Amino acid sequence: MYDLHVHTTASDGLLTPAEVIELAIEIGLTGIAITDHDTMNGLVSAAEYLKSKQLSLDFIPGIEINTDVEAGEVHILGYYVNADDQRLRSRLEEIKSCRWERAVGMIEKLVGLGLPITVEEVEKQAKGDLIGRPHIAMALKDRCYVESIKEAFDKYIGQGRPAYVPRYKFPPEEAITLIHQAGGTAVLAHPGLIRNERTISEIIDLGIDGIEAIYPEHDLKQVIYYKNIADRDNLIITGGSDFHGIDSMESHSALGSCGIDDIIFKSIKQKLLKNK
Repeated sequence: MYDLHVHTTASDGLLTPAEVIELAIEIGLTGIAITDHDTMNGLVSAAEYLKSKQLSLDFIPGIEINTDVEAGEVHILGYYVNADDQRLRSRLEEIKSCRWERAVGMIEKLVGLGLPITVEEVEKQAKGDLIGRPHIAMALKDRCYVESIKEAFDKYIGQGRPAYVPRYKFPPEEAITLIHQAGGTAVLAHPGLIRNERTISEIIDLGIDGIEAIYPEHDLKQVIYYKNIADRDNLIITGGSDFHGIDSMESHSALGSCGIDDIIFKSIKQKLLKNK
């Protein structure tokens, strides 16, 4: 089994790249793709860990870029991206700066609401160098302002809540282009979470290479539907768990609970590598 949608502490996951690799081997996965949000910083350490420990696991370097369209968010997965590509790295640094400014804005709003937390407290929650709303939620929980991360989102930092700050806007066409320029293959993540069906057609028209048909929140009818779209438009079919770590509210399922089997991966590997 290949789980092609996995997050680590490089973004908003709870496990380090090394811990994710160890867990994947422990549960018997053949391969995983690390696809952290808007960063490739976990890819080198993952590859180096595999090499130093001489572990048998097929590792696919990836990324998940959060983008925006008029109807809402669209996430673009990139597979076999070159972690040293300067154009992509430069843009990701800009996104990192925007994430920081957004986090500071939310912290300032929370202070104004009588819930003082500091940037340092939030940074401590983020084991990588990206900070986001889950880390702010964890800081609020540690201060006993809320009882759970979910409560933090529901009361304070979720969309429409009093400490919410809109995030940066990043167009999907740019994400697809950057992934291609970095030698990667671009895949539309979890299409079932996209509310406007027309958006999926628009993303396909932008030159996406594949679609994540197999996903924890897709029922069987949806899986068949997205597979049919892939067949119609000659797209790669991928799948993954969107794992963020045990007990993470960002996780959609357990590692390895959703993905594609070895035979399917073997059949699409050359397509995934087509931009190399």
